[in-house]
Amino acid sequence: MKKFGAALCILLMTIIAACSQPEKFSAIPKGATVLILGDSLSYGTGAKEAEDYPTLLAQATGWKIINEGIPGDTTAGGLERLPELLTQYQPQLLIVELGGNDFLRQLPQSQTTANLKAILALAKAHNLQTVMVAIPEFNALRAAVGNLTDHPMYELICNEVGTPLIKD
Repeated sequence: MKKFGAALCILLMTIIAACSQPEKFSAIPKGATVLILGDSLSYGTGAKEAEDYPTLLAQATGWKIINEGIPGDTTAGGLERLPELLTQYQPQLLIVELGGNDFLRQLPQSQTTANLKAILALAKAHNLQTVMVAIPEFNALRAAVGNLTDHPMYELICNEVGTPLIKD
């Protein structure tokens, strides 16, 4: 739980920093709607009740979190769901946490990259502030010793399109 709490603090600080940059982002006020488009990590799989990061983020910020984390979801599934979710919730911030299931299913990285770029482009077309959460690159040896690192694809995408990235 200590690692999760530290990760939440990093997530929160990154979002606040990203959203407080005057040239790109406006502050997200308490009560604002924040949409999380994700997979089992966002859903809260493995977390104790009320200890998943969306719940903790809502408690820490006062934001209305719409948790659209679906276990097993891929970037293609997230892209397919996003237009309706944007219309339904009209969020002020989108947090994208997808790609892990693409890696587990060994889908082509080019497909995952294209889907993530399309998600970010759709958010941009809606003038929606967006941050992306990096997913670890699968490496059996690193996983065995608990030393996973972020997949480099996320940093490349975010640098290319100008989206803040939450790493590690």
